[in-house]
Amino acid sequence: MKKAAADGSPVIIKKYANRRLYNTETSSYITLEHLAAMTREHRDFKVVDAKTDDDITHNVLTQIIMEEESRGQTLLPVSFLRQLITLYGDSMQAMVPGYLEASMDSFRRNQEQFKTAVEGAFAHSPFAEIAKRNLAMFEAATHAFQPGAAGAAGAASTPAPTATEAPAKTDEMAALRAELARLQDKVDKLG
Repeated sequence: MKKAAADGSPVIIKKYANRRLYNTETSSYITLEHLAAMTREHRDFKVVDAKTDDDITHNVLTQIIMEEESRGQTLLPVSFLRQLITLYGDSMQAMVPGYLEASMDSFRRNQEQFKTAVEGAFAHSPFAEIAKRNLAMFEAATHAFQPGAAGAAGAASTPAPTATEAPAKTDEMAALRAELARLQDKVDKLG
């Protein structure tokens, strides 16, 4: 579900000839990284050409994808890109956007159902707290590997454990690994 501006309309982002982006909601210049973050936060926005007022949201979103792909965060396999290119000008071209959107919606629903199933499987067991911690660690790790995530920078500034903390951390890690393996077995059985 997309979050709109306070009045319910999408946030308007103006793109100027000098390629600068201006967020009319915050009255500040922003970058493509800001727009990517807004997208991840499900913020609804519309990018317009400052001179012509044309809607250029599609072009800017495509540009964000290209920048993410060029950073080594490849999400789109070459074979998929080739297949997509062959569909331009094809008689089925009009059906592709709806199909891709429905596929992504289905993927998101399956992702949420999996998360709910894992949480529900351990809700009333003695391992519920461990499962919650593991899920939180997984989400934190996922967040840390996203480009520009604060978690990645924060991890670098974490002090090293002292000599007395190291054995406790090692034992805790071993316990977490064993629990993760057990959880994986349960997930495999659910699947």
